[in-house]
Amino acid sequence: MIPSRSLWQRLSTRARPAERKASRTAALIAFSSPGQPVWTPRDYHALSREGYEQNPVAFRAVRMIAEAAASIPWLLYDGDMEVSEHALLTLLQMPNPQESGVSLMEACYGHLQVAGNAYLEAVEAGNNVREIYVLRPDRMKIVTGLNGWPDAYEYSVNGRTIRFDDGGVRPVLHLKAFHPTDDHYGLSPMEAAARAIDVHNAASGWNKALLDNAARPSGALVYKGVNGDASLTDGQFQRLKQELVENYAGSANAGRPLLLEGGLEWQQMGLAPRDLDFNEAKNAAAREIALAFGVPPMLLGIPGDNTFSNYKEANVTFWRQTIVPLVTKTCAALNHWLGPRFGEGLRLGFDLDAVSALNTEREQLWARLAGAGFLTDAEKREAVGYAPKRQEQE
Repeated sequence: MIPSRSLWQRLSTRARPAERKASRTAALIAFSSPGQPVWTPRDYHALSREGYEQNPVAFRAVRMIAEAAASIPWLLYDGDMEVSEHALLTLLQMPNPQESGVSLMEACYGHLQVAGNAYLEAVEAGNNVREIYVLRPDRMKIVTGLNGWPDAYEYSVNGRTIRFDDGGVRPVLHLKAFHPTDDHYGLSPMEAAARAIDVHNAASGWNKALLDNAARPSGALVYKGVNGDASLTDGQFQRLKQELVENYAGSANAGRPLLLEGGLEWQQMGLAPRDLDFNEAKNAAAREIALAFGVPPMLLGIPGDNTFSNYKEANVTFWRQTIVPLVTKTCAALNHWLGPRFGEGLRLGFDLDAVSALNTEREQLWARLAGAGFLTDAEKREAVGYAPKRQEQE
């Protein structure tokens, strides 16, 4: 059986049967009357532009979290037994023809860091999930019912809208970060770090402007006037301004002497070199950005952080306090969303043994268990998260 078309395919198709289009429109009109849409209160595009696209600290933090979390392999259990081959594992490894499972989850985790929300669409055929797509959060709108809880999701692209009913088997999985004042949308680390990002970007802009001005502080041209006239005419002012821009501004004109005439006098601004250096302010802002994302500053190359004695400790903390909780939450959501569709008793997990950063912790745990003679082999396997041996179960 051929899988049903994905959301993007439905939105991008130009020619559609009239009765199909009318049916979806009628359902949309009938549905929209009970409740009011709840729009996201944040500007996703501004956060993406100022944070992810223009700030190197925020960019690297998002990339580190998304890539690290997406690299952890999925596991599947049937009861206590691990299953090595299953349709659900195949779906997560190759969710759609356009991208791999790692790419899909990387985009999902990235949206969570930038927007605080991530959406996955399940495409079904014959009551079976055949494909999964990640949807952009800025295009998604939650429609609430009379009880105030989500009843549907509306996804809009180029003036066209697709509605997903939330009744029965949910076609959309909504992952969101905790927000203390919003029942429907999550609060992203990018938004929490917005002020620090503004400071960091402003400091970079100042340094760039200073370099464009030949790394010299600004000064003041004072016109003392001739014959008691202490003001310039409009023509004189425009001419002076043009000559300064053309002949004395920019790094190419560094060191050129300023020719003054007609009562003009140059007064240097009294700024010390350290007053012109924003590196300390940038580093402080960078540490705040890293703190909001849960990335140790040492991993981002930010100086001045003495929390960890070495890179290895910082990396272990990054995995334990940021990546593992994020993947645990996502795994639980996927279990609740996909588990019932593939059979009772199935449970998704993830393989931390594949994380090299946690090798030392794992070896220490194994050493302690090996010396615990009062535990049986089955209890030791359970302590490290392994299923019992098949002969023990039988």
